Amino acid sequence: MSVKDSAPAEPITIVGGGPKKVLYTLKTVARIGLLNSAKALNSRNTCKACGLGMGGQRGGMTNEKDEFPSVCNKSIQAQSTDIQEPIPTDLFNHTLDDFKQLSAYELEHLGRLNNPLFKSADGNKYSPVSWEFALDKMARAFAATNPERSFFYSSGRSSNEAGFILQLLARLYGTNNVNNCSYYCHQATGVGLGNVIGTGTATVSLEDVGNCDCIFVIGANPSSNHPRFVHQLKNCRERGGQVIIINPAKEPGLVRFAVPKSAKSMLSGGTWIASEYVQPKIGSDLALLKGIAKALLESNQVADDYIVQHTENFLGFKQDIDNTEWKTLVDACGVDKEKISSLANAYARSEKAIFAWGMGITHHLHGVENVEAIANLALLRGMLGKPAAGLLPLRGHSNVQGIGTVGVKPILAEDVLQQLEQHMDVKLPRTKGMDTIACLNAAHEGKIDAALVMGGNLFSATPNSNWAQAALDKIGFKAYLTTTLNAGHFTGMETSEALILPVTARDEEWQPTTQESMFNYVRLSDGGIDRLHNVKPEVEILCELGKRLLPKSALDFQKFKQHDSIRAAIAATIPGLSELKDIANTKQEFTIKNRLFDTPEFKTDNGKARFHSSTLPQPVTTNEYPFLLASIRSEGQFNSIIYEESDSYRGTDTRWSVLMNKDDMQELGIAAGDLANIQSPQGEMKAVKVFAFDLPRSNAMAYYPEANVLIATTHDPRSKTPAFKSVPVSIQAAK
Repeated sequence: MSVKDSAPAEPITIVGGGPKKVLYTLKTVARIGLLNSAKALNSRNTCKACGLGMGGQRGGMTNEKDEFPSVCNKSIQAQSTDIQEPIPTDLFNHTLDDFKQLSAYELEHLGRLNNPLFKSADGNKYSPVSWEFALDKMARAFAATNPERSFFYSSGRSSNEAGFILQLLARLYGTNNVNNCSYYCHQATGVGLGNVIGTGTATVSLEDVGNCDCIFVIGANPSSNHPRFVHQLKNCRERGGQVIIINPAKEPGLVRFAVPKSAKSMLSGGTWIASEYVQPKIGSDLALLKGIAKALLESNQVADDYIVQHTENFLGFKQDIDNTEWKTLVDACGVDKEKISSLANAYARSEKAIFAWGMGITHHLHGVENVEAIANLALLRGMLGKPAAGLLPLRGHSNVQGIGTVGVKPILAEDVLQQLEQHMDVKLPRTKGMDTIACLNAAHEGKIDAALVMGGNLFSATPNSNWAQAALDKIGFKAYLTTTLNAGHFTGMETSEALILPVTARDEEWQPTTQESMFNYVRLSDGGIDRLHNVKPEVEILCELGKRLLPKSALDFQKFKQHDSIRAAIAATIPGLSELKDIANTKQEFTIKNRLFDTPEFKTDNGKARFHSSTLPQPVTTNEYPFLLASIRSEGQFNSIIYEESDSYRGTDTRWSVLMNKDDMQELGIAAGDLANIQSPQGEMKAVKVFAFDLPRSNAMAYYPEANVLIATTHDPRSKTPAFKSVPVSIQAAK
């Protein structure tokens, strides 16, 4: 039975999008000023929010399909952060302890940073300093450190140009401890897809999404995190296609969504998004995916010729599926055999299916296996290597994929290292670099002396908050490149030195920059908006550090302050980016070569895609910790940035909350609105407000990053991604 058919039995009280979001947007625009908003949204700069991408040379509210207006609440929120007045310097007379009392929302809304700040090891406050002092101090700190006792980190906010310089500077300095935020989100995707098809990114374009007849959305909530993707889901339904949602939580915005740019959708009270909505237990996706594969094989609804010609390892995969009993799969995921078979039949009816997924798939100890299992389903019916069909990881930040493409990662392919050495006439280290969690483990053990953090909020992004605070504070010197303040600037530096360096936002860059969308599409941002007068571009800061730290380097850091020089170097050394060299002159945005697959010729050694088998994970709950909790993001946040304290789609009015199955609440003697304590082996959240939500029994959700205090640093062994969404906890009524 479809979600639409079952709607009268379970009335939907919350619809995603709609007039409230329109009013919110108008309110935000009014706050930052109509002129400022229009300039920001219409300039030729890439959107600062999710990796779906828009803007660039087609104009600020246009995507690569030339759809206008292609804008969403997240775009407006991101702009509102940058269009703020500078923080008054008098504010820094307050101590770190004072700032720690502020919420993430309050810190974000203090304003823009417009002065370098320094905190001494024995101090308890930041003081404004000159750029000369800051740059010299940073260079001296890294010069006094063994390069192997340092790390360099970037979020997905930065440009390709800044990311390339960051990783090159780090390696010339002498370390491969170069990492990025993908190790906390989609690294399992990169590893899993690399194992299957030899490349780790999406195999489809936005045009493909517009032409498919079936979209699976697995472990993702695009109504909150990728709102413009919901427009594509709406379009799929309206052209007669299927949208199959697999998610433990019944997210209202994935059931019905009033798309603001569609008059029909708004006037009708919202478009029905999901044609099928299935709710497996948290962390049981692998069992459900194997069940769909089993149903397809048993009904012989597979592409036999495709499998023989274009894949390998099928017989081993089939044997594993055949040997797995239906009862085992059903018990593991909590979805009955009939429903699993109906999903398989729905998939079998499609001719052009796309599988999209988010961190509900990757944030587990078996995240790589989950991704491989999704790819197995695509291979079973020949949905890889044909137009309008394939795989689509829903990337979070707007340039997180580009940051990885240009080398901000601990391991570079040997051919790329050789190209860099030949082009730059330098020698780079071959020592094994550490991933993000490994760097923080080393810090916790007292083995890291200095760190450079470009963008993001490393403290709030890291699991086990108490552990993360201790690890960061053991790093003697930290330099943060950022536009606004966050909790990571005040927590984890109680006894250590820190610099905070204010940087230009993307649309304020002094020279054009480039970004890469989740569709492997490279956009050009013009920059050029003048808001603040004491901020510097990240490339400028990194090159100044390079000049001071490595004065005898063969690399001319002064030359590399020119972004054209950086793009020429990227084009000469990074596969698929040759068109980047002249993009500032040609204005020709492009799709990276050899990433999309319209024909079944893959990047593996023999050109064939590989099926992968996997065993089901063991349960992680115990009698002491009987609930499995997933950390989630709200509609009013982006990554760790909090724009609103409430979550209008889930009906919560505080982030210090837990969402539970109503029968579990009744069994515990807890009513909606009561307070409860959540405990894990790592920590405790006391007196959180309880909300009833449509979840499987013994499952619960709490907001990230508040719930990080509960989450262990244990991680997927292959991708090193922490298990943010399968946390064993106990929940009890607060006394």
